[in-house]
Amino acid sequence: AARITSSLSRLTLFTPPSYVCLTPHSRSYYTPKDPNYKYFRPNFAFKRKHYNPKFKKDRWLKVTKVELPEIDTKDDVDKMTPDEIRAKMKEKGIQPTRPWQEKPIVISSTAGTFEPYVPPEGDGKLSTTSKAGAKQKFQFLEKKGKSMMAIRKIRQYDEDFDPKDFAEEAQKIYIDTHKALADFDKVRLHQTVTERAYPIVTHQAHRSTIRWHFLGSLEPPRVVHARCTDVITTDNIFAQITVRFHTKQILAVYDRFGRLQHGSEVVARDVLEYVVFEKHIANTYGIWRIHDKIIPDWMPPRQPTLKTYKIEEIKEEEEATPSDKESKDGVAAELEKPSISVAHA
Repeated sequence: AARITSSLSRLTLFTPPSYVCLTPHSRSYYTPKDPNYKYFRPNFAFKRKHYNPKFKKDRWLKVTKVELPEIDTKDDVDKMTPDEIRAKMKEKGIQPTRPWQEKPIVISSTAGTFEPYVPPEGDGKLSTTSKAGAKQKFQFLEKKGKSMMAIRKIRQYDEDFDPKDFAEEAQKIYIDTHKALADFDKVRLHQTVTERAYPIVTHQAHRSTIRWHFLGSLEPPRVVHARCTDVITTDNIFAQITVRFHTKQILAVYDRFGRLQHGSEVVARDVLEYVVFEKHIANTYGIWRIHDKIIPDWMPPRQPTLKTYKIEEIKEEEEATPSDKESKDGVAAELEKPSISVAHA
């Protein structure tokens, strides 16, 4: 009946109103222009989502737009103002160049010993009657004159400076430095040692244990050399003074396993040293600190440091070797044989 009604509606000029609803029925085929049939257009578009989301980010980066650098921009840069260049570099994430090449630094110590003191061979004086003795006397007078000029320069900044009093002060600095090194007190070491000598003094010190004792001076310390020099400017002056120490000390160095590497805690030794002290005299708050140590060629070689090693224990193989196995089989065969007593024989 519904089919006939729909056919008649097509033949007649009368169009049924949209609100007229016919009796619903079920069917599996399509009837065109049927008001009771909802039509969905077929969607032939494929899925946008990839079946494998593993490389999702890589697929996204594959189509990312990249701003290529401009090759012929030299002329444009020449025409740009400094503000425009700065904005362009900021846009690209480049740090602007500085208008100066210098970097601020603090010079609190020199890089070495200028005009180092050369101790006489054997730490003695030759006879003035000989040719070598006369030459040595002339060198002493020349060096003494330069040292006096350097001391006079130091007194321009420190009026109370006296070489004899400084020798006692230098010995206190010398003792404090060794005690701070034995305790590995970094704060105290920076106060008694310059920045140049600090890495030399503390080399491998954190890996060992140091026992040091100062027993006394065999000879009073004395100033043997003094020099002054300027760095960069004529007003920036550094002073260096070499002090001779002849002392009796006890030194023992142990490695991290507690084994003795150098010296002894029982045997005391006589030590002859020429230590260089430095001060930035142009600085109002400059202090005297250990800067270097002079080791002459004629001085006997130092006692070598004993190198210690850790020997790993080798575990014995549990499996027996073929020779051991054969010997064990032979012993077992001998035990299995019937024993004959002497009485039965």
